[in-house]
Amino acid sequence: MGSQVYIAGLGVISAIGNNVADHLAAFEREEAGMGDITLLNTVHKGELPVAEVKLTDAELVAMTGLTTHNSRTTLLSLVAAKEALEDAGIPGLNSFRVGFVSANTVGGMDKSEDFFVKFLADNNKGKLRNVFDHECGSMTEIVADQLGIRDFMTTISTACSSSANAIFYGARLVKNDIVDVVIAGGADALTRFTLNGFNTLMILDKQFCKPFDEHREGLNLGEGAGYLVLVSDKVKKTLNKEPYCVLSGYANSNDAYHQTASSPDGTGSYLAMKGALAKAGLQPADIDYINLHGTGTPNNDSAEGTAIKRVFDPHYPPMSSTKSYTGHTLGASGGIEAVFSVLAIKHGIIYPNLRFETQMSELPFAPETEFLSGQNIENVMSNSFGFGGNCTSLIFSQA
Repeated sequence: MGSQVYIAGLGVISAIGNNVADHLAAFEREEAGMGDITLLNTVHKGELPVAEVKLTDAELVAMTGLTTHNSRTTLLSLVAAKEALEDAGIPGLNSFRVGFVSANTVGGMDKSEDFFVKFLADNNKGKLRNVFDHECGSMTEIVADQLGIRDFMTTISTACSSSANAIFYGARLVKNDIVDVVIAGGADALTRFTLNGFNTLMILDKQFCKPFDEHREGLNLGEGAGYLVLVSDKVKKTLNKEPYCVLSGYANSNDAYHQTASSPDGTGSYLAMKGALAKAGLQPADIDYINLHGTGTPNNDSAEGTAIKRVFDPHYPPMSSTKSYTGHTLGASGGIEAVFSVLAIKHGIIYPNLRFETQMSELPFAPETEFLSGQNIENVMSNSFGFGGNCTSLIFSQA
């Protein structure tokens, strides 16, 4: 088994940018991506803010070379995965065993919705090509084919921890010498199905979300994609640049408490964080920054905060929820926030938790509210906690 899993490349697209450079600039400007719905055809326009990628499907098609028949999830996935692979710049890539582990929760739902509107009105109408790639695995297959990946491919779908689990799984593939290189992460696009579902759960904020604030009222949905290129020590030696960092720790747990709510005492979150620390061989005091799951819902922030208190009390590292910028990108969030965590180490930055005003009464800590640069960041923990109690924590460390 390999001793280290190195991060060689990054790719990301979200409401605050179309690539890594865009995101760094948006963070420094403290510029969030939420706004009125402009691209999604929904009755909730003007009512519920979302964090849309600022590109139409036609513009994404032009960027990727795919067709208008492809789902928005597929288009977003290819943009970020391609950026990550190009960033890694692995010499002689074809001589290595390359895998693609990609996550999503919505699949081709955006195209399916268009089909059923027409089909239900007239059973002779609707284009079947719009439902052909409905299921989640189709996104992975299409993008892997575009990237020329043939050695290993699989899809992860575990709600909001999906792409964190894809990275977790990709690391295990590298460490167990099944592949040499893995592009791992995930993508999700906004759909009417998703927006209506979360609205039914009554956990959407009609204003811009404010994670970990005493007066938080819910989340804002977002969309995007984020991928890391994970490589073995053998591949690392061939690179023309130093890797960003290593993935030193990872753990998954499930508190089996409720279909959509976290346990009040944060059992799943606690076990994931403790497990990741143990895997990395680190103590809580070694963590220099936590990228919170931080959705902005009363339940999530209370449960995650309680778990953080159990793990880190009495010394708390700086922490923040970057969902205050990107919205909650669901199955993509773990991959997108993994990219942010790696960038925190690379550039010595801590991201602010936008719109935070009042500390939660039950917690002895508050998130960071200013953009900080020039920090010595050696170890970053990234939390991704999903429906059904599926909780994953990743730890990235200086190489």
